[in-house]
Amino acid sequence: MGAMTFETARQRADVIMEIRRFFSGLGYLEVDTPLLSPHLIPESSIEVFASTLLRPDGYRKDLYLVPSPEVWMKPLIAQGYGSIFQICKCFRNGEQQGRQHNSEFTMLEWYTVDSGSEENIGLTEELFRRLIPLGLPEYAYPPFRRLSVDQACEEYAGIVPTDYPEAEDLAEAARGLSLSPAAEETWESVFNRIFVQFVEGALPQDKPLVLYDYPARIPTLAAGRGDGRHSDRWELYAGGFECANCFAEETDYRRVESYFRQEAKAKAASPVPHAVNPRWTEMYRREHPRLSGVAMGVDRLIALTLGKTSIDGVIFFPLCDILDE
Repeated sequence: MGAMTFETARQRADVIMEIRRFFSGLGYLEVDTPLLSPHLIPESSIEVFASTLLRPDGYRKDLYLVPSPEVWMKPLIAQGYGSIFQICKCFRNGEQQGRQHNSEFTMLEWYTVDSGSEENIGLTEELFRRLIPLGLPEYAYPPFRRLSVDQACEEYAGIVPTDYPEAEDLAEAARGLSLSPAAEETWESVFNRIFVQFVEGALPQDKPLVLYDYPARIPTLAAGRGDGRHSDRWELYAGGFECANCFAEETDYRRVESYFRQEAKAKAASPVPHAVNPRWTEMYRREHPRLSGVAMGVDRLIALTLGKTSIDGVIFFPLCDILDE
């Protein structure tokens, strides 16, 4: 990958400084939470990095690098900290390195109390407007275009995924598209095959796109829409990048606990299984505020702001360069 120039490093610093000004100016509290954790939120679609704490007395404890600061930020929300944001390093294993991926990356994550996902679309548009003076290209200007996942799949793949509630039903539809899902594949896995093969690369790129109402069959901590078919979740695509992921956060204790049980079971078969804290869900037994959270890749946002099509040259010491030394 290309080395970062001094000018790009300065521009990177300007973008991060503007992000801080933006959220602090709106009254969000900036927090700084641990990068190591003895337990994580189980997500079967994400692989993690493991380490071991050693003490002189022989004590050993498995620790994990966080793939998201969510595991620490949500307890702060439950404790009454209000709307908060954080810019930090996060770590994801098991991904190809390249144009959009580095195993260690910078994340902007914020939680807005008494807000739904719709309000966070407007907030994200305002953040993008703040980046226009820093070079944001016109194809990344707000307002954002909006398209539901069902609409996108129908337009570019010819099927509506939520019309196929069972994994085998969707697999049969995928076979009609000349895909070959295995017999044991989950609904989510088959959906991802269809989305990556037919939809993601065909999405319009002349302006940012909010892709909303993801299928509820994809397990997340996003609240349901109430129809049983969709989650109150959106993702933002801009300039060829998947830039952000937003949930109207699930706050129902029973649903959160069910998600933990389901994903912890799936995660147990992972190459790097990690510990899950069963007490983490206890905060949802108490009164919990309505909130919406957004996770945004800062390296991708910086590349977008500078009119680049790759994170190449906008991060210091990418892993693929370090490994090649």
